[in-house]
Amino acid sequence: MSPEQSNPARPDDATVRTWMDAGTELFLDRTEALPTDQPAAGAAPLPGLPGWTRAHLLAHVAFNAEALQRLLSWARTGVEAPMYASPEARNTEIEQGARRPLPELVGHVRTSAADLSRALDELPEPAWDSMVRTAQGRDVPAREVVWMRTREVWIHAVDLDPAQVTFRQFPEDILEALITDVVAMFTRRGQVPGLVIEVIGSRSWVVGGGTEPSESGPAVTVRGGLADLTAWLTGRGSPDALTVRGGGSPPDLPAWL
Repeated sequence: MSPEQSNPARPDDATVRTWMDAGTELFLDRTEALPTDQPAAGAAPLPGLPGWTRAHLLAHVAFNAEALQRLLSWARTGVEAPMYASPEARNTEIEQGARRPLPELVGHVRTSAADLSRALDELPEPAWDSMVRTAQGRDVPAREVVWMRTREVWIHAVDLDPAQVTFRQFPEDILEALITDVVAMFTRRGQVPGLVIEVIGSRSWVVGGGTEPSESGPAVTVRGGLADLTAWLTGRGSPDALTVRGGGSPPDLPAWL
């Protein structure tokens, strides 16, 4: 039997909020486990994020929570409030934030996460359908903020502590939602057309024009376990655990976000 071929829709809002809360708890757990009494701990480089240290990642996750709160303010008031003034402003904010002491960064992650959770709880029902704009320039309903935060905390928990957190620990429905997100992003950008992502013995996802050959070459089907495929698609995993139908190696992928 061939795998079910679909790009499935995301679950209901309540389910996604549960995912976000669980991912936040996971990320905070790994954050609280950092040796804050050791100044060098924040300077540890992150293999999955070249050029970034733990301090950069903590600053980013904290500022991301604040940026998403700006989108909720936009949805609530109708007054445009972008996540960041510019990509350069975002990068500068992270660089400056990463210079702070580790205990201060850990506290910022904790308080910003709590503030975002409270802002979500207090958002009026009509505002959930108000349109806001992501940092990538997509216009989305405010309810998308919950998913945007979900993928941040789960994936960055792996980045922060890969020895303790791996994609294999993620619930399957979150892994499937992440693959759906990546496939949709590649499709919107017209990247890697014809790529088929196939979970062995299960379902598959199709990028762009599907399984027909494209101008860049024949369609390619990459197969593997759900966690391994998700790690590879999000730029966190090796293609060594994957296979290509008909032989060969998985293609090089562009950045997802």
